[in-house]
Amino acid sequence: MRPILRRAALALTMALALPVIPAMAADKLTVLLDWFVNPDHAPLVIAKEGGFFARHDLDVDLIAPADASAPPRLVAAGQADIAVSYQPDLMLQVKEGLPLVRIGTLVETPLNCLIVLKDGPIKTLADLKGKKVGYSVASLQDAYIGAILGSAGLTAKDVEMVNVNFNLTTALMSGQVDAVIDGYRNFELTQLAIEGKPGIAFFPEEHGVPPYDELVYVTRKDLATDPRMARFIAAVEEATIFLTNHPDEGLALFLKAHPDLDDKLNRTAYADTLPRFAKRPAALDPGRYDRFAAFLKDKGLLDTIPPVESYAIAPR
Repeated sequence: MRPILRRAALALTMALALPVIPAMAADKLTVLLDWFVNPDHAPLVIAKEGGFFARHDLDVDLIAPADASAPPRLVAAGQADIAVSYQPDLMLQVKEGLPLVRIGTLVETPLNCLIVLKDGPIKTLADLKGKKVGYSVASLQDAYIGAILGSAGLTAKDVEMVNVNFNLTTALMSGQVDAVIDGYRNFELTQLAIEGKPGIAFFPEEHGVPPYDELVYVTRKDLATDPRMARFIAAVEEATIFLTNHPDEGLALFLKAHPDLDDKLNRTAYADTLPRFAKRPAALDPGRYDRFAAFLKDKGLLDTIPPVESYAIAPR
């Protein structure tokens, strides 16, 4: 046998003798969404379906909750790893003693707004005096409506708050209420337009409410330094940049994963939400968080302004 063939045969024999080492399994993460899957979650869906999580050795389960208020509490109790939640709610949950911490941002601007009908009697905020304002879930709407009305010289006592559950657009179109708070500028406004009843939005951040992150990623404090968190945020950032650079491809991938969402409402919501996704999800502005905490304290919802680092970090 020629020397070169002998060496090749020897190498093959040695290779066959080596033990087979299985590929390392990707690290599991369970992420609880804040609501049923919708275009607000596009970066997460793209990160999963586009292989961005896999590139960071993550196997991520995205789970829609049966109860929209449950995800942060389930994460705090150790029953999931990450929850999609809301910056304002996180501050109140930390006040309650839940061991939660923000590790990233999904939607970096408010989505909540005050909506009236375009052809209705309300043309300015001052016109709301003596009117009915609908809301869905008792939470922060009193603080928001107080600030918004305050910018027009009114107070929350000048309106009647009506709980319409999640029937915001129906209550507004039927005349049950004259305005709604808790409606999203990227959903309810489009719903109204599709129904032939276009609306007008008054944005809280333009009327006395400090800007805040609408949707954030939270985890338990004992997981804050888990290496999976930094990899998760890195994958979400890559997926968000992909969406920004390739919006049509991103939409196609999103709808392929969730064909039931292929309608005018969700296509429009996707386009409206794209500019609001955090391009640097790990980035944290402590001053912005402090300003919103001061607003909540002024409204009597917080006793003190907590140190930002006690409830919000940028994972490394």
